Amino acid sequence: MCLAVPGKIVSIEGEMGDVDFGGVVRKANLSMVDAEVGDWAVVHAGFAIQVMDEEDAQETIRLWNEVLDSETTSFE
Repeated sequence: MCLAVPGKIVSIEGEMGDVDFGGVVRKANLSMVDAEVGDWAVVHAGFAIQVMDEEDAQETIRLWNEVLDSETTSFE
């Protein structure tokens, strides 16, 4: 299973950028999107695949946290 996770772009150098995922900063290839520092982007397999607004990014993060924190989550 693969996941795409929203993160905030904190710096850009060429086609690569540093993306902050809640305090964890990772490099991502930004060549597939038109993004600027401060934008939120959905990142999958090291590539930003979509720019999204902050409200949608925060809602997605909230929903992921809800799922991850749920004691009823079962993969059986």
